[in-house]
Order: sequence, then C-alpha cells, then structure tokens
Amino acid sequence: MPHNTHVRVRLATADDRLLMERLWLMFRHDMSEFSAAKPGPDGAFRTDRLEAAFTDADRVPYLLTADERPVGLAFVRGLGGPVRVLNSFFVVRGARGAGVGLRAVLDVLARHPGPWEVAFQDVNAPAVRFWRRVAREVAPDAWTEEHRPVPGRPELAPDTWIAFHVPAARRH
Repeated sequence: MPHNTHVRVRLATADDRLLMERLWLMFRHDMSEFSAAKPGPDGAFRTDRLEAAFTDADRVPYLLTADERPVGLAFVRGLGGPVRVLNSFFVVRGARGAGVGLRAVLDVLARHPGPWEVAFQDVNAPAVRFWRRVAREVAPDAWTEEHRPVPGRPELAPDTWIAFHVPAARRH
C-alpha cells in the first residue's frame, strides 16, 4: 500500500457493526499468537471489548479506512477518566508497513488530548517497534514504559505499558 494512501479515521456506528465484528475476528486471531487465546465452539473469539466499545459511554470505537476500504479498528476507553487507554488497535496485514497505522493512530490520539496509555506484549516485536515510534512522535522525550502483570492471567508474561501526553491541537 503506497505512502500516499488516503487514511481516514471515523467513529464506527451501529451500521458498521458487522464490519467491525469481522475486523475484530482478524485482530483477535493475530493476537492469539501472543495470548494463546482460542476461539469458542462457534469459531468466534471473546467479544467483550467489542461489545463495550459500542455500548459503554466511557468507550468509543473507530473504523480505520485506507482509500475508502476498511483496514482496521481502534477502541478507546477511559473517556471520562484521567487517562485514556487505547485498548485495541489493529491494522490488517496488507496495509501494514506503509504508514497507515501511524497516521491512523495519530488521528485517534489527537481526538482525545491528554494522558494516554497503551499496552502490548514484548514478544510481539512489530508492536514494540510501532508503539515506541508512536510515543516518540507524540512526546519525543516525555514518555514512559513499564511492565505490569496481566490482570487475572498470571500464566502470561507482564504487558508492557507506554504512557504519554497528547497535547491539545493548536488553533491558528
């Protein structure tokens, strides 16, 4: 996918539900490599974060498109709290490596200025590189990284959490 691809982020609506479910399935499949999660008897992965993104007033789902084609999703939680958390972010494999993810995540972050946190697994090397790059873009020398246990999953390695502050957009 060329770097001149038009990347768009928009709020996902009820009309996007089936599309978001399909993207969610791809995301959970990708992440199962690192979490050992397996689909249920119906072939679907857990959907609690997907459900909450559409129903919890403290969360918001975004659809990511490139040249008008769906390429990913982003779920934000903590809208009413002191820190926003990007608790799900996914770009389909065919759109990776061309700047689509970086442009999309910077758009999502800019919509909610203030403190942010993002978690990922150290064994997911592309995620490690990506999230450190995002932190450097947003807060060049003012971001932190720490390991925290995965709640309720002592068998998993701790998650890595990156924290940074997104400044409010300047008005000209």
